Amino acid sequence: MRRFPTPSYNGTMVSKVREPVVAGAFYPGTRAGLLRTMEGLFGGGRPETARSLSRPFGLVVPHAGYMYSGKVAADGYREAARAGTPEEVVILGTNHTGLGYPISIARDGAWRTPLGDAPIAADLADRLVERGFPIAEEAFAREHSIEVQLPFLQYLFGEEIPFVPICVSFPRLNDLVAAGEALGEVVRDDAVLLVASSDFTHYEPDGIARRLDQEAIELILRFDAVGFYRLVLEKRLSICGAGAITLLLAAARKLGWGEAQLVSYATSGDITGDRSAVVGYAAIALSGEGS
Repeated sequence: MRRFPTPSYNGTMVSKVREPVVAGAFYPGTRAGLLRTMEGLFGGGRPETARSLSRPFGLVVPHAGYMYSGKVAADGYREAARAGTPEEVVILGTNHTGLGYPISIARDGAWRTPLGDAPIAADLADRLVERGFPIAEEAFAREHSIEVQLPFLQYLFGEEIPFVPICVSFPRLNDLVAAGEALGEVVRDDAVLLVASSDFTHYEPDGIARRLDQEAIELILRFDAVGFYRLVLEKRLSICGAGAITLLLAAARKLGWGEAQLVSYATSGDITGDRSAVVGYAAIALSGEGS
């Protein structure tokens, strides 16, 4: 059993229910307001999710404030809804805070949003811990990249959708690939939605951001985890969830996926009109044949 990097930590955060930390900032802080926002992002209503998901399905979606990236995220989640309702979700978040380990998991409890409490899928989390994912509750205390995905999942698939939060920084390529392969092996036969939460280029002129993002997206669409990781290093790309995306691509390769689609792309300039320094947002769907 391989253990991924685990630097020392002198404290723990024990909380059975994680309270939201960006409600009222990144998304509405009330149930009524959040439901209205979701209805607007999805074009007036909840997409149909009639059937159950038959095999794992993957998404890359953004995690900025909903006024900036919510529409792109909704476009991605609409594709997930078309694929079917998952039994569980794994959210690969970006570690913006530096807390915890380079790859961290939480194994129990629930996360609260204005829509309700979403429980951590403890059995799935335990299986991942057995494969080397280290527990570090502190990694999630102030991290928004996972939290902002939950209202989309709750709106589409039920307020108590079970999920596993995994916080990912940008460790060595070998560690990300090993973690991705372990994830792929664990969920191979499960009806699981795998979500990598990431924004793309940060604070470049709109034209430059789009060009850099296109290069990165082309590698994602080819399931090229190694090429994507190296591009991020060589061009010093500011894709904050590059580690989460690399891990997802490694899992996708292990699962034998070969179908990928750029569902939606925009920059913050499309919302604000200021194209001098933008952030890029992409929704990408990944799956195996027939998903």
